[in-house]
Amino acid sequence: MATAQFLCFHLHPQITPPLLSKRITNRFWNCNSNSTNNQTPHFPKMQLQPNSTSNSTPIPISESQRNKIPHVLTVAGSDSGSGAGIQADLKTCAARRVYCSTVITAVTAQNTLGVQGVNMVPEDFVAQQLTSVLSDMNVDVVKTGMLPSLNMVKVLCQSLRKFPVKALVVDPVMVSTSGDILAGPSVLAGFREELLPMADIVTPNVKEASALLGDMPMKSVSDMRTAAKLLHDLGPRNVLVKGGDLPNSSDAIDVFFDGQEFYELSSPRVNTRNTHGTGCTLASCIAAELAKGSSMLSAVKIAKRFVESALDYSRDLVIGNGAQGPFDHFLAFKNISQSSCRQDRFNPNDLFLYAVTDSRMNSKWGRSIAEAVKAAVEGGATIVQLREKDVETQDFVDAAKVCLEICRSYGVPLLINDRIDVALACDADGVHIGQSDMSARLARTLLGPEKVIGVSCKTPEQAHQAWIDGADYIGSGGVYPTNTKANNRTIGLDGLREVCKASKLPVVAIGGIGMSNAGAVMKLGVPSLKGVAVVSALFDRECILTETRNLHAVISEAALLPQ
Repeated sequence: MATAQFLCFHLHPQITPPLLSKRITNRFWNCNSNSTNNQTPHFPKMQLQPNSTSNSTPIPISESQRNKIPHVLTVAGSDSGSGAGIQADLKTCAARRVYCSTVITAVTAQNTLGVQGVNMVPEDFVAQQLTSVLSDMNVDVVKTGMLPSLNMVKVLCQSLRKFPVKALVVDPVMVSTSGDILAGPSVLAGFREELLPMADIVTPNVKEASALLGDMPMKSVSDMRTAAKLLHDLGPRNVLVKGGDLPNSSDAIDVFFDGQEFYELSSPRVNTRNTHGTGCTLASCIAAELAKGSSMLSAVKIAKRFVESALDYSRDLVIGNGAQGPFDHFLAFKNISQSSCRQDRFNPNDLFLYAVTDSRMNSKWGRSIAEAVKAAVEGGATIVQLREKDVETQDFVDAAKVCLEICRSYGVPLLINDRIDVALACDADGVHIGQSDMSARLARTLLGPEKVIGVSCKTPEQAHQAWIDGADYIGSGGVYPTNTKANNRTIGLDGLREVCKASKLPVVAIGGIGMSNAGAVMKLGVPSLKGVAVVSALFDRECILTETRNLHAVISEAALLPQ
């Protein structure tokens, strides 16, 4: 068709591909071990001699030479079976693309049958390890696991006062899987009086929360909420009480408390024996996400998804003859094409100008899907959804792969509408699903913890359910009448405002939005509203690039105005 020549694929001198500004992360374990032998080994002390060939003088490094990557320091025990402890933390951070250094507090002899012995590392040598790493290596986040003595708690606190870090994640390893207390009263007191007031988040399971609170009964989610509030009163900025061991619960429910609001994070239980190190893994994953710049709640949700996905992936793994085996941290490397994977996590600001393609409009103007997408991202679209209802599956997959290359060259996420099979086949960044499609929870199970999931919602109730099911954002509308979706009930600006105020997730408005009304939508002044999604205002026009650029200017101006 002759009009195809008006796609305007010229490079504007002021348009450059946006830089990637997001990150991903995951972590894993620290040890819950049955301590049966507390003998202290004799570690020979080694000192560098003055005439040593080792160069201890710091080498100046210019800023241009630095390539800072997120860095987690784990302070925990060594698990000889590698199911938990230092070994699990290293694997978790590696899986989440975060550098991990270590300070070893104890050496354990353990396997899938249990713990056969524990030897504490001398406290002065723990202090030396801490100084070596913290004084030199630009640690972002410290994560703690097994701290077997009160003096070790004190040594850690002293080191953190001397060498502050961005965040401290405390996994209070003090109760074994069988319920044995691994830390005596003095260590518990050290946690309560010194370590927890320094923590950005503490992540006890129900047994550990009970021990920290003087054997408080923990039998229900209500008890977990009470415990989270009481623990928060001890000083940590955030508390996550893990309910995996809660009796008579069909789901694994964790309670997160940030000092103001409670959040119940639910996921289906995975029927597997391979659960050794889940608590350590979760805490390490939170630490890794924080090191990459995630907010606390986002880090917690990502970590919970990561553990759930790893458990499901490893449900039939057979290592050892005991009752509790390890699980596989590296599912992402086996399931995802890492060469093409975006190196950053979903950012709510991606929703600012959300372009949704339409196969009928592409056909009308004689454009391919890829041509339409290229014009939109060149014009300033910040996220793209392929909604192609009239395309054969194989053709859709092939076109989506081309679009993915285009989007990733600009750092723009690419989502697929409804078709999880297509998203998996082309390794898209995620999916957008409607109320009549599968649930976000099921989509998350299929896609894994990294992918972006959006859900269409018209009511506050639907928005709340999307949050419970693990969605990353919601699309709310139709705000105005539209011809792109038959029999689509409109909610108007008042309905949009109601959904935005109720939503715990970022919101993008959709439905009949274009140049004439996009400004009014962005002026609603609700913090959760992050952008507008458009279809015909971009793709049913002669020049997609020009229309996208103009619309971007309109909503940018509206977003900057005082509300």
